[in-house]
Amino acid sequence: MDLSPFWKPILDTLGEGLIIVDTRGTILAVNRAAEAITGYSAAELVGKNCRILECTGCTIYDRGAGANWCRLFRDGAVEAKQCLIADKVRRRVCVLKNATVLRNSAGEVIGAVETLTDISEMVRQQEEILALRRTLEMDEHFFGIVGRSAPMQRLFELVQHVARSDTPVMIHGESGSGKEMVARAIHWASPRQGKPFIKVNCAALNENLLESELFGHVRGAYTGADRSRIGRFEAAHGGTIFLDEIGDVPPSLQVKLLRVLEEKEIERVGDHTPVPVDVRIITATHRNLEEWIARGFFREDLYFRINVFPIHVPPLRERPEDIPVIVRHFLAQDRQRNACGVTGISPEAARLLTAYRWPGNVRELRNAVEYALVLCPGGEIRPEHLPAKITSTSGACPPPADPPATPERERILEAMRKTGGNRTAAARLLGISRVTLWKRLKRLGLERTAER
Repeated sequence: MDLSPFWKPILDTLGEGLIIVDTRGTILAVNRAAEAITGYSAAELVGKNCRILECTGCTIYDRGAGANWCRLFRDGAVEAKQCLIADKVRRRVCVLKNATVLRNSAGEVIGAVETLTDISEMVRQQEEILALRRTLEMDEHFFGIVGRSAPMQRLFELVQHVARSDTPVMIHGESGSGKEMVARAIHWASPRQGKPFIKVNCAALNENLLESELFGHVRGAYTGADRSRIGRFEAAHGGTIFLDEIGDVPPSLQVKLLRVLEEKEIERVGDHTPVPVDVRIITATHRNLEEWIARGFFREDLYFRINVFPIHVPPLRERPEDIPVIVRHFLAQDRQRNACGVTGISPEAARLLTAYRWPGNVRELRNAVEYALVLCPGGEIRPEHLPAKITSTSGACPPPADPPATPERERILEAMRKTGGNRTAAARLLGISRVTLWKRLKRLGLERTAER
């Protein structure tokens, strides 16, 4: 039985969108589900290049056909990859993509077929559930990060937004402020959460060791290289690599990092064979890289590639209201590990902790709590159990200033006044959801605004 006349009806019965392309990305055929997902008719898509859909999951080389056109032809297949595409009205649609190359009877690659499953509604529901869960939990914990202050609420929102894409993120912040935890939160909140999270401290190794650590090496690449070894980029394939203290990477390696970002491939030390890698890159630094660029220590082109989405982690002294919450979290952790008899912290000790400047940020606070646990026999931690530098007045912070007036703050206050404090009505007036309004009230310190 010849089935060729029935292929079109068969493909149109599929619930997933189906697109067939040639080796240069020209669309040859689509089914009805693909038309519904993209908003384009078959006539509008056939003959056009697949880049019309602006898929975030594609790596386009555009240097010819097949493996020189895009990464799919190099890898041979794509399995269950979450991507964003642009439909006809330029709306972003979240899809799950599977793809494979097509070969003729001689084994030659002649094109590719991919299926698209629209998961936009599922993603939206997951985001709503996460937002509601965080609301019910008072937003004190977010992927291991503890804080209820307005700066931390803003940080949590930024992490949620950027986690959806593969956009390079640079995390700025002082030592001990929790940059690695923010990087892990981005990974855990992303579609790559089931894949590896690999951290590299770029300041801990010299130039030669760092190159081998990042890219791997082959046997005989240098003295002592008695066997081949994969690098951290290959180990992170499919997941996330976190390059801490990126400002300490020497200029010769900065060139190679730039190539990884542009070409999506690495070369092991002692070898010239490119190895494709699919990683999400997150970097962090406590340095002022713009000043580093002006002094010739850091490449400007690399800076612009890794600093696409900057995130600032606020120092502990800018969010003193989080200190009691963090201390309670540390005490709860210690009770689970050691079954200690410490039940909490006295108001006087909490006041001293809140007044201290915390140059070492959360890491220093962790050490102070451990110090107090050694001296406290049980019950509440009191001032005499704290380190001397905290109980002295020299390290105290100045009293916090009143929050500044901003256009956003004034718009929200005006909406609340017009609706008599009814948050549901105020959210409707502002054109946002009630959950979003609640988050903004928290961030601006207005969460006690009257509710009806």
